[in-house]
Amino acid sequence: MTAQSPALSLPVRTVAARPQHDTVLYDGQCRFCRGQIAILRRLDPAGRLRFVSLHDPAAVEEFPELAPDDLGREMHVIDTTGRSRAGAEAVRYLSRRLPLLWPLAVPLHLPGSLPLWRWLYAVVARNRYRIAGRCDEGTCRLP
Repeated sequence: MTAQSPALSLPVRTVAARPQHDTVLYDGQCRFCRGQIAILRRLDPAGRLRFVSLHDPAAVEEFPELAPDDLGREMHVIDTTGRSRAGAEAVRYLSRRLPLLWPLAVPLHLPGSLPLWRWLYAVVARNRYRIAGRCDEGTCRLP
């Protein structure tokens, strides 16, 4: 995880090339990550988010600016303007974007709390395969 990962602004795309939805890039080979994405899907009945595994060729094609090592360390959310947020900052962004997550926005945005959320996110991300295991080809799928 990047210690002080500021929001990365990706090159501005033409209006036609901009995604209509915020894109969540996640580790599709991680059972824990897939479980979290399944929860996010249920919390997003309006379809505001698009989910793409970092292992999907579309992730590299659409976002070549993002380093594969960074993608493997933490979830990324790229908004419709091309701005990228990773790790704890991505979770904070989602807490404001999805109305069903608004109760989480309060503790996530307490002044001075971001270092704590970054640390907690990094601990979980480093141990995600220990927590729930890894998906081999065809062994776990999202509904």
